[in-house]
Amino acid sequence: MTQVDQERLVPPERLGPTHAFEDFDCGVPSLNEWLKRRAQRNEQEGASRTYVVCSGKQVVGYYCLAAGSVCCLDAPGRVRRNMPDPILVVVIGRLAIHKDWQGQKLGRALIRDAVLRTLNAAEVAGVRAILVHAISEDAKRFYESCGFMESPTNPMTLVVTLRDIKKALDV
Repeated sequence: MTQVDQERLVPPERLGPTHAFEDFDCGVPSLNEWLKRRAQRNEQEGASRTYVVCSGKQVVGYYCLAAGSVCCLDAPGRVRRNMPDPILVVVIGRLAIHKDWQGQKLGRALIRDAVLRTLNAAEVAGVRAILVHAISEDAKRFYESCGFMESPTNPMTLVVTLRDIKKALDV
């Protein structure tokens, strides 16, 4: 990706009918298929909100957000301290970057965007943390580098308080 390519990127926006994603390939078939087969339906049904970053109208990265909760026993101590059970969270359900755009810190930029949107939502309704289910060890390491911590009951479920992620990403 060149500087010219970066300048052509459209800031993250809600997935819409004009976005092109038929050729999206992040290297993980399940993430490709979810974008192509489920994202728009989930949007329509209110199950999740998908945000895309595009070069022109071509999707080069995406993530989705959904409301959720986590049992206190499944949350790290920093997350569950002084909280009711269950703890309200925002779930990053999917995050993927097209193979041609990987290694350019676009994933971290999408996490930052997800955090900003979550902080806005937390002004309206109580949200303690952001939760992700890492699909691989590489994904887990990526989320840990952004400040997420393992759940005590599932090492592939990671959680971070809004306070901690704000510090980690300097937002």
